[in-house]
Amino acid sequence: MFKVLGVVLVVLAIFAAVFPMFTDCQSQGKAITLANGKTVPMKCHWSGIAEIAAAAPLAVVGVMMTFNRRKTTLMQLGGLGVVLGAVIIALPTFLIGVCQTPTMTCVTLERPGLITAGALVIASGLVGMVMAARSNRLE
Repeated sequence: MFKVLGVVLVVLAIFAAVFPMFTDCQSQGKAITLANGKTVPMKCHWSGIAEIAAAAPLAVVGVMMTFNRRKTTLMQLGGLGVVLGAVIIALPTFLIGVCQTPTMTCVTLERPGLITAGALVIASGLVGMVMAARSNRLE
């Protein structure tokens, strides 16, 4: 079962890293135009870039959970998955955020998708922790 959880975490990590690149405003051709004529990406783009920083260690956690057999290590990996899931949720909501206009694709697609992915990561991490605590594997 830990192999399945590990694969689920890797798939969710790939989703969290790739999904924002196709749903942010810059992918739709939108940017902030400054007074001097230069364009700057909106903050939803930077949330998407920051998701890569959360998704990369999550993928490593998933791979390690797939191949590990020790009870304590599996519990710690589950806890790390919970923390990284919370980071995935916090980036588009509290830390960086997305655009303010309610009709933008980042508000309608990116933020809900990442919140759902983060919630699934937290649930997978908690399931992994509970299963590891109840297992008869090596200490």
